[in-house]
Amino acid sequence: MRLTQFFLNTLREAPNEAELASHQLMLRAGLIKKLGGGLYSWLPLGYRVLKKVENIVRDEMERAGALEVLMPAIQPAELWAESGRWEIFGEQMLKIKDRHDRDFCFGPTHEEVITDIARQDIKSYRQLPINLYQIQTKFRDEIRPRFGVMRAREFLMKDAYSFHTDFADLKREYRNMFDTYCRIFERLELQYRPVAADTGAIGGTGSHEFHVLAESGEDAIAYCPESDYAANVELAEAVVAKGVQIPSMVSLKKVSTPQVMKCEDVANQLNIPIANILKTLALISNDKLVLVLIRGDHQLNEIKLTKLEGMAQFRFATDEEIHEHLGGPMGFIGPVRIDSKIRIISDRTAKLMSNFICGANEQDYHLTGVNFDRDIENEIEVADIRNVVSGDLSPDGKGTLEICRGIEVGHIFQLRTKYSDLLKCQYLDKEGKSKSTEMGCYGIGISRIVAAAIEQGHDEKGIVWPRSIAPYSLAIAAIGYKKSAIVKDFCDNLESELIDAGVEVLLDDRGERPGVMFADLELIGIPYRLTVGDRGINEGKLEWTDRLTGQTSSIASDSALDEIMNNLREEKN
Repeated sequence: MRLTQFFLNTLREAPNEAELASHQLMLRAGLIKKLGGGLYSWLPLGYRVLKKVENIVRDEMERAGALEVLMPAIQPAELWAESGRWEIFGEQMLKIKDRHDRDFCFGPTHEEVITDIARQDIKSYRQLPINLYQIQTKFRDEIRPRFGVMRAREFLMKDAYSFHTDFADLKREYRNMFDTYCRIFERLELQYRPVAADTGAIGGTGSHEFHVLAESGEDAIAYCPESDYAANVELAEAVVAKGVQIPSMVSLKKVSTPQVMKCEDVANQLNIPIANILKTLALISNDKLVLVLIRGDHQLNEIKLTKLEGMAQFRFATDEEIHEHLGGPMGFIGPVRIDSKIRIISDRTAKLMSNFICGANEQDYHLTGVNFDRDIENEIEVADIRNVVSGDLSPDGKGTLEICRGIEVGHIFQLRTKYSDLLKCQYLDKEGKSKSTEMGCYGIGISRIVAAAIEQGHDEKGIVWPRSIAPYSLAIAAIGYKKSAIVKDFCDNLESELIDAGVEVLLDDRGERPGVMFADLELIGIPYRLTVGDRGINEGKLEWTDRLTGQTSSIASDSALDEIMNNLREEKN
C-alpha cells in the first residue's frame, strides 16, 4: 500500500479531552475518529489492527471447537423480561421502540438471545455439548464514556456461550476456554494475567478475568510472585496471619481530638501508626443500622460485604441517622457503649487489634486503649470484608501478595443454570428426563484490546505495536521519491517483490522531508522501517530501523529482498 493512495491524517497534538495515552495516540495516528460521546469510527489504519485482533481470536476459537454465529444487535424486550433483567440491568441498557410501539434494546450482551436459540433447537443430550460464538457490536450506555475505545458506548466484542448436560462437562469446556484465551493473548504478544474474579451482574458460580498489564489500568490485581495465584482485588481473600501475640490491655481513656475526623489526621495528632486506629463505618441495611469495622489503613470491599447475609442492598447512613443511633457525628463514631441491638461486622484483621483508638460517639473525642473483649459488649460478626494490600499472605499459602494494575480485556463465566432455568432451556437425558442445560459464557473485548496494546506499548514518539497486530510489518521511507527516478524505480520494484512474498508493506511515496516521514511512521507504530535514498542506493547500503529498540543496521541494496525476509523471519521465530 502506498501512502499517497491511503487515507491517513496524523495530528501533531491530541484533543484536550484525550486523557490516556491510547486515546491520544489513536486520534493522533488516525486510527479512529470521534462521532459523539463514546462513539468512534474506525479509520483504515485502525481497522486493519482491529481485524488482525479479530482474526487471531476467531482462529483460536475455531481451533477450540467453537462454532461462529451472528445474532441480532436489536433484541425484543420480551426475552429480557423472561430473564428478569429488563428492569434490573440498569441504565446502561439503551431501550428503544419500533414503529408499532414495541420495546426493544440495543444488545449489551446476548445471554438471552443465545438461550432462546438453544431452547428451540436443543432437545436431546445427544446434541450436547456445543459452543457458539459471535464477533459483533455491543452497546452500553455508559454514564460517562471516556478514554476513547477503552470505555466507549459502542464496542466490538467476541462473546461465546456453551451448553452442557452436566457441571463436569461445563468445567471441562471452561478449562478449554481458559487455555484458549491464554493462547490468544500469547499470540497477541501482550503481557497479561488471568485472575479469579467476581461474577457480578452476569451471575454464575465461577469466573476469571484476563488483564493486559498496564499502569493505566482501572483494575487492581493481587498476585503472588512465588506462585500462580492471581485475583482481582475485589475477590482476593485477605488472609489473617496466625500466631499473632496479644499485648497486655491498657486503660481505656477518652482524649480530645477537636475537628479531627479522618483516620490519617487522628494518627498524626496522637502520633501513632494509622494501623492502630479502628475505622467505623455506619451503614443502613433493611432499614437498620449496621456498623462495619476496618483497620485504619485498610479499605472496605463493598462486593465482599454485599455477599454477607442481609447486606446485599446496603447504603451508607446519613448524618441524621448516625446521630440518632449513636449520639455522635460522623468521624467520631465507634463500637463502644452502643445499643446492644446494633449489628456489628468486623473485618478479620480488625478483630485482631488491641489497645486501639476509635471514635467516642461524641463530638471532638476519641477513645484510646480500646479492646474488643473488655470494652465492646455487642456480638461481633467476623468476615473478610476488606481489600487486600501488598504484603498480605497469599491465599494459596505460597508467599505474599503484590498489587499491579491491569486492563480487563476478557472475562469467562460458569453460568451454570441461571439462564436456562429462567428461560426454560431444557433437554432430555438418557433416561428421558427433562433437565436444564449447564451454561458457560466467554467474552473478549476486541476493540478494547487495541487500546490496551497501545497502553502497554508506546513511547514519546508514538505507538509500538506487537508484531502480530501491527497494521503493516514494514514501512519504506522513500527519500526524494518524486524527484529521483532511481529511488522511485528501486522502491516500486522492492514493494512489488515484498507484496509477492506476502509481506504487508507500506510505501511512503509522498515525497515529504525525511523528518516528517520518520515522525509519521514512528507515530503509527510500523515495526520496521527501511530508508531508501539516492545515497544509500549508490553506496549499496540501506538503513534498517527497529521501531521497538530504535536500533539501526545496514542491509545491502542489491540483496534487499532476501535480507528483509531473513530479518522478518528471525523476528517471527
